[in-house]
Parts: sequence; C-alpha cells; structure tokens
Amino acid sequence: MTPPGPAASPAPAAPAPRTGTVDCHVVTHVHWDREWYRPFEAFRARLIELAERVCAELDDGRMRTFHLDGQTIVLADVAALRPDLADRLRAHAAAGRLTVGPWHVLADNQLVSGENLVRNLLTARRHGAEAGALAGVGYCPDAFGHPADLPRILRGFGMDTALVWRGAPDGVARFRWRSPDGSEVLAASQGYHAAEVLWPEPDGDDGRAARLKEFAAAERTRLPEGPWLLMNGGDHLAPTDPAAALRAVAAAAEEQGTALRESTLEEFFAAARSAAAGGDLPVVEGPLRHRPGRLTFLLPGTLSARIRLKQANAASQTLLERWAEPLTALHAPHDAALHAELRHAWELLLRNAPHDSLCGCSVDEVHRENEVRFDRVRQAGDHVVRRALAASGLDTRLYGDPAADTAAFAVLNPHADTASGPVLVEILTAPGRHPQAVTAPDGTDVPFACETLGKETAFEADLDLLPDSRPAVRHRLALLARDVPPLGRAVHTVRLGDAPAPAAGVRTEADTRTLPLPGGARAEAADDASLTLRLADGTVLPGLGRLLDEGDRGDTYTFDPVPGDRPAAPRLTAARRRTSAVRTVLELDAVLDLPAGLTPDRAARLPGTTALPVRIAVESWHGHAPLRWTVRFDNTADDHRLRLHFPTPGARGRWTADAHYSLLDHPTGPDLGPLPQERAHEAECGAVPVQSVSAVGSGALRVAVAAPGLPERTGIAPEHSPSGAEELAVTLLRSVGWLSRFDLASRTTGAGPMLATPEAQCRGPQRFDLDVLVGEDGDTAGEPGLARLGAAARAPLHALQVRPGTAPRPVLDPGLRVEGALLTALKTAEDGDGLVLRISNPTRSALTARLRLPAGLHAVPARLDESPADGPALAPPAVPGGPVELPLGPCGLLTLRLTAPPVR
Repeated sequence: MTPPGPAASPAPAAPAPRTGTVDCHVVTHVHWDREWYRPFEAFRARLIELAERVCAELDDGRMRTFHLDGQTIVLADVAALRPDLADRLRAHAAAGRLTVGPWHVLADNQLVSGENLVRNLLTARRHGAEAGALAGVGYCPDAFGHPADLPRILRGFGMDTALVWRGAPDGVARFRWRSPDGSEVLAASQGYHAAEVLWPEPDGDDGRAARLKEFAAAERTRLPEGPWLLMNGGDHLAPTDPAAALRAVAAAAEEQGTALRESTLEEFFAAARSAAAGGDLPVVEGPLRHRPGRLTFLLPGTLSARIRLKQANAASQTLLERWAEPLTALHAPHDAALHAELRHAWELLLRNAPHDSLCGCSVDEVHRENEVRFDRVRQAGDHVVRRALAASGLDTRLYGDPAADTAAFAVLNPHADTASGPVLVEILTAPGRHPQAVTAPDGTDVPFACETLGKETAFEADLDLLPDSRPAVRHRLALLARDVPPLGRAVHTVRLGDAPAPAAGVRTEADTRTLPLPGGARAEAADDASLTLRLADGTVLPGLGRLLDEGDRGDTYTFDPVPGDRPAAPRLTAARRRTSAVRTVLELDAVLDLPAGLTPDRAARLPGTTALPVRIAVESWHGHAPLRWTVRFDNTADDHRLRLHFPTPGARGRWTADAHYSLLDHPTGPDLGPLPQERAHEAECGAVPVQSVSAVGSGALRVAVAAPGLPERTGIAPEHSPSGAEELAVTLLRSVGWLSRFDLASRTTGAGPMLATPEAQCRGPQRFDLDVLVGEDGDTAGEPGLARLGAAARAPLHALQVRPGTAPRPVLDPGLRVEGALLTALKTAEDGDGLVLRISNPTRSALTARLRLPAGLHAVPARLDESPADGPALAPPAVPGGPVELPLGPCGLLTLRLTAPPVR
C-alpha cells in the first residue's frame, strides 16, 4: 500500500470572540448517501473523488478539520477501491483532523429495531478502531424523525449529546431530550445542509455576505446568546478551503456581531454545554415527530413506500436477533466460521438500513439491490441457524431415505420463558406415507391438521454428504405446541401410515360467513368483507378488518390525497369455513374495483375500474386467543393506498404502540391535518412508526394488532374516521410512481429530485399477516399483555424436521430463563468473553424480573456497548440456587455480561 501523504498540523483555533459578539462554530462536512437518486456504484465513484479532495486540503492546511458524515461505512467503501486513499483518511482521523461515526450507517432509526441500532454502533466501533477514534456526538440530523429510545441508546454508548433536525420542536435550538426510561442527552436542532451560506459565487459576485446575514438573523431569533452552529456542507458536496471562505466574509460577520471559527462538533457541543450551565433548557420527552416547520419535513409516506422492504427488514432482523445470535451464543460460542458469517449477515443488513434505502425513496435500481441484500441476509442467517442447531445435536438436513414409519420435528422457542403457540411445519415422507398421529416429547397425543402439498424430488448435499435426490411427498402440519422450554426445543414424533388420517383432515362448509369463537363469541363477515364481532355479553364491534382504498397522487415520501376521491371498500363474493382439530378458518373472497391510476394531469383517478381479487383468511386457533388475519391480492392498480381499519366503540382519545424498547401513547386525531398554504411546508400527518404492536380502545373493547413489517399505523378519532368510531388504521400498501414531486398539496415543494420510479407502484402478489386480539384478560391484559402479543408476533415458535435416522434429545433446555420481562438480545460478546443478555420492560410500570442462569455462569451489569456498567452488582438470589431478582423501572432495559465466575 502507498503510505499516507504528508499531513499538515491542524490550524490553530481562532481566538476567542470579542465581548458582545456571538460565537459561531463552522463545521465543514459532507452528508453522504451511499445510494439515492443514483445507484451505489455511481455514488461511490464520486465518494472517491471527494475523499481525494478532502485529503489534499487536510494535507496542505486549507481545511483545519472535516466531518466525514456520521458513518464509518464510507471508509470501507473507499477502501474497497482505493486502500491507499482509505489509509490517508484513517491517518487524518487518528491525528484528529477528520471525524467519522459514531454510526456505521446513518440508518432510518425509526424503521429498524433497537437491537439493529445497537449492532450499528457496535459495528462502527470495530471500523472506528482502525481509524483511531470515533465522533462522540449522536449525529443523525437527516433521519425522518427520531425515536423515543434514541437518547437511551446513545447514553449506552457513552454519548450525552445528539445533533438532530427533522421532528424536533420548531424554533427550539437546544433542549434536554429524554427517553421514556429517563435517559437524557443534550440535543441541538440544526439543519445539516448549510453549504450555500459560504459557497463561493461562480461569477465572483460575493452573495455570501447576504446569505450569512440571513443565517445569523435566523439563529439570533432561535438562540440570541449562542453559540451557533453552521454546518458547512450538504448532500454529496465537497466544500473547499473553509479558511479562505471565512476570511472572505470576515467583515460581514463582524458587522453582524458574529465570530466565525473553524470547529468540530465536539468543540461546538462543549461550548453549548458550557453556555447552558446554570440555565434552564426545555425538556422534550418521547419521539421527535413534532409539527413540521419550513423545510423540516418528516416525510411520513416513507413508512409505507415499497412495503416489501419493510417486511423483508423485519424478517431479517428477527432471523439474526432472535435465532442466529442466541443459537450461536448458546451452542457454538467459539465457532469462528459461524461468528464471521453472522457478522457478515449483519453488515449486509445494516447496508439496507439508511433512510434512502429502507424508506423506499430511491431510484428503482437501488431497491433491486436492497432486495438482493435481504436475500443474502436470509441465506447467511439460515446457514448460521442450522449449523448452530447441529452443534446442539439437532441435524435438520433431510438426507437419505425419506421417513416411512416415523418422522420427527423440533419446535424451537426463541423466548427466554416457556412458550406455547401455533406451529406450521412441513415434513417430507416416503411416497404413499401420510401422518397418522403426532406425539409430544412426554408421549401425549397432540391434535393436528395435515395438508398434503404434493410429490417432489427431495435434494440434499453438504460437505460430508454426497449429493442425493430422492422421491418424496411434502405435507404441512398445523398444531398448537405447548410448554416449549426457554431458548430450547421440544421434539415431536409423527407416526406415518398408508392413508391420510381422518382426524387430521379439514372439513369445508361453503356459503357460510360465521366464525365461532371461544366463550360464546362469534364473528360474521359483512358485505364489504369486514367482520362484525359479537361478544357473549351482547356487545357488538362492527367493521373489524375493513379494507379501504383511496387514490394517492403523492410520491415515495408523502401521501397526497386525490381531490374528491371517495375510499373504496371491497365487495364480498364468496365465503366458506374450514374446520380442523386445531383451528377454524373463515375464508373470504372479495373484489376491489379500483381505477387503474391517475388521469394525465394527476388531478383525479381514471374513469372506469379494474377488478382486483382479494383473499382474506381469519384463523381462530383452538386454545390460542389472537386471531390471525391474512390478506392476499395481486396489485394491478397504480397510484393508490390500501389500509386495514379496526374500529372500536371503546374510545379513550389515545392509542398505544411499541417503539424500540418502550410502549408509547399517541393522541387519536385526523388522518391528515390542514393542507399547507405556504411554500416549503408539509401537512401534519397522524401516522406513527410502529415496531410491531399497536392498540386502540380499552378493556373488553380494546383492539390490538401485531404486525411486524407494517410500520405505518394511524389512530383516528371518531369525528375523523370512516366508521364514526375511534379506529386504528394499518397501511398495507402505498403505490406511487415518482421519487419526488413538486406539485403536491400535502407537501409544497420537492423532497428530492423529480425522477420516475415505476417499480414503487408495487405491482404483483402481496401478502400481509396480522395477529389481532380483541379484549384483554389474564395473560393478554394491560401493557404486559400487549408487549407479549408483540413479542410473539415478532418471533413466533418455529419448527424444523429432524433428519431421518437421527435421534436428538426429546427436550433441550439450556437452563437460561427470564420471567417477567422480554428478551431483546442474547449474543456472544463482541470481545468473545462470554455472552451478552439484554432484557426489557416496555411497560410504564416498574416490575421485577427473575433470572435463572445455567451452571457455571454469573452475570454482571453492562452498558449497551458491552463495557462494565456503573452501579451496584446484582443481588444474590433470595434462595440458594433460586432465581436472581432484577428490578426494572418503567420502560427499563438491563444488559448483563454472562461469564464464568472469577477464580477466587
């Protein structure tokens, strides 16, 4: 490699400003989108050019410092093509002239999970170690809003400051931002794009003085005493020679009473903290999704643009967080190959997390690459899971003669407490053989239903298995598994015979609209394919799961209603009920008659309609409270939004949804606020990003919906809802054809370039799965029940067939159990020393969790960055050998390092 070029010493800081002037920190930087209106390779080519310019100006002193955005991945992107240039960047970073991080990628921090954000910061630390240091500021100003738990996450990595912008209270320059658990950071709200203030005029006319005056006037209104922050940079720009720019405007700055100095974010926040000492900063709690001001768009349409990306991300996160990491940590903690594969899978997943990627607001080429990355994550994650299971004694490779007499499958539990729930598992048998009975590990019979899917030629091969193809028959079993050990498994045995078992069959009743439910309740399909729920006490809840479609003349950033358009509901065409030993399913065939798109002037929907067939299935599992709602259709229409509505007569003016580690309340209201009349403004939108579960109403009238991968939810007040009742709307699909447009009514300027994105119309097959729970009782009551519903939907029980001829242990219980709290992470520690366990209490009431550890492990508190935590050690168990009690405050989160006890 070519060694780094000669490095100039940092220019000395400017002298302190004279009395009466306001100190303004000028931070020269770039905001780098890896992919957006250009695909990744086109942007990376320009990144190399930018890196060369920055290194040259840092070398010769034209720049004192440069902030290379808030992400370390730019170093990896440069290193892939120019390792010599990457070395120069790292040398400048080590010398303090260049700052990178603290993130690996600048994610959309609302759509990804809390654990995804933690892995993001952990990954940045690995990359940052090569550069010598990471920025110590929670830098994320271009995210489309900020989640309530972000201060807690930043504090867990030693950061007590945050630079934010979109979603912060308009006009508030500094504030104390507080998470639901009480964690706080000093937040500064500052637009990151201010390159135009000091950008030289191409014709030599110095308009910079006027722009600086405008900037100073705006900042003086927000924060008269300063200090101010001028982010001298923007999207994909390379500001040059900031020292010369400051000299050029020195006279204008002095006239404005402003002292400009080249600075860093750390220096700015040190000055801001000093200025705030002894003063009262406002406290802002919860998510930063406040009413948007001029150009501070929240762009809520990105919560539902290209919904397949959101579904794929939710599935990929769960695969890594709840399956691959725990299984590797428990059963293959020292397998270097699996840990490398797991780290690689996380790297791929993180590369899909940036706001222009996961939000679906890039050109079509970008999102084709996103889909391939998600496929690769699933390939790597599945390999890690199966190899870790093999290390635990469970071989899931279907090699050799297919089962003829008995088959076996293992039900796997990803939760840290005993779990029961529905299971669907596919098994291969020899031709002509059919499941006759299923027995649990204790020998008891398990009711099941069986669907034979057909003949196939089964293929298997591996490093120690010759390629093998065998004729087989595939069957799908449905059953309710009970009492599967925490983080363990229960192996079920299937006895096979020559003919299908009558008891495992499904009875079909045509032309029936009724679904019987436990406790004397029943649901009945209406003409619009929604359900009317009739409770045993006579209470009626009509309109559950009503599909409503409306025109959308917006873009990937923003929903824009079509003037005069009336929402369309489907018409029911057929209904039937399928009943088996384990579940009853009401199947509804319906048709949505939709306009094909917009008129050429985009002012209305096209005349006439196209028929869009819809299949809705509502499943009631016997002995399992939630209903499973599945909606399928082939989208052949453009420019529309389809939502699923759940009204309730139990209005309380608020609705609840889960964030990363917390349950939050939101007010119900209109779907969309008044349309803006001024240029560069955005209408307030009621949509909120949801991780998995949301609920409206209370008590017996509470309706809760758990649907990972469907993040856009809206709580609509009765006076604004289609039903006249308080309701929860879940967006299933939003079809649009433009990255950004400048002619919308709900956002009065563009949010990006006006480029056609025909693939954002999301044509083709769609499937949406939701768990719906009406009422609350016993285990489903209150916020704990709501949290459990969300956790079960995110990571349901999973089953895999056991390799024929092998005999794994009937029950595997690793001995790690957490009662009373939710497991959010179980992984091998980053330094390889033991495991990291993280549990959460997302409710707003304190609780005490109980922890049992396998023999040979002990637990000590840690921070999110896995370093030792301040505070007391864990109290010993009240009874020798018993559980350790762990107090968790409201919305509490606890991280533990699990290691072998120290030698005394």
